[in-house]
Amino acid sequence: MAARNPGTELDLSWLARVRVNQPAVLRRAEQIQTRRAVKKNWQAAWLLRAVTCIDLTTLSGDDTPSNVCRLCYKAKHPIREDLLEAMNMHDKGITTAAVCVYPARVADAVKALRAANCNIPVASVATGFPAGQTALKTRLEEIRMAVEDGAREIDVVINRTLVLTGQWEVLYEEIRQFRQACGEAHMKTILGTGELGSLTNVYKASLVAMMAGSDFIKTSTGKEAVNATIPVGLVMVRAIRDFFWRTGHKVGFKPAGGIRTAKDSLAWLALIKEELGDDWLKPELFRLGASSLLADIERQIYHHVTGRYAAYHDLPMA
Repeated sequence: MAARNPGTELDLSWLARVRVNQPAVLRRAEQIQTRRAVKKNWQAAWLLRAVTCIDLTTLSGDDTPSNVCRLCYKAKHPIREDLLEAMNMHDKGITTAAVCVYPARVADAVKALRAANCNIPVASVATGFPAGQTALKTRLEEIRMAVEDGAREIDVVINRTLVLTGQWEVLYEEIRQFRQACGEAHMKTILGTGELGSLTNVYKASLVAMMAGSDFIKTSTGKEAVNATIPVGLVMVRAIRDFFWRTGHKVGFKPAGGIRTAKDSLAWLALIKEELGDDWLKPELFRLGASSLLADIERQIYHHVTGRYAAYHDLPMA
């Protein structure tokens, strides 16, 4: 992970000046999504970069220790070894960036990764995921329990009511307490952008989360009706850029929810490269929250190497 974001004092005057030009945001987002795609070796290289930025995720009600163990093995071996050898990438240590699970499954993930002799961090969602509507005391205790069980990254979710009603001081204080409860674990703050009502609220919530000490800001839980979209991502990375210019602190970005195809991952990588630069194109500052994305990327890598698309049985399950 990158250096921690220590946060700043809450600057309400900055929030008061925020205006988001929605038509301009939509035009810029369309430019990014419709730009000519990279091909052949360059596409394969970008897709391998995407793999190293994935938080391989399972957040299902039927998660079991065996499901989590299989996920951890896939995180260590995200692309079939013979495919990596064909591209001369087998010795580059390509793994996913993290494994993300519910708090109750953290110990299972830590155990599985330790058994695999793998140092991939375990991330845990917390704070009443996905709604964030439980009591503050309960949300803080959930963070502490996940950290005690071995989580090195915590994906907290904000109470969207505080954004919709403009309670920025309360939101700031809650996130500060989340950060304190995380201790040495890095904190990613999920904004739930599909439920914030406007792009202006997305920008303001991003600023407050960064001021409060978030190491990453994250679009969505993956459980909302609308999850990660390029226009929302553009607003959030512009907020990250503005915060960096003003404070010198680099904050990471994680889109999550609805990112299912290799083409989707390329669009997000292009957004980061063009808006934040190469410094952010690494897992310390950029993550992709996804459960099914890796399967499509591996399928595209298979096609790049063999010239044909894989049958269902050709690739191991994620």
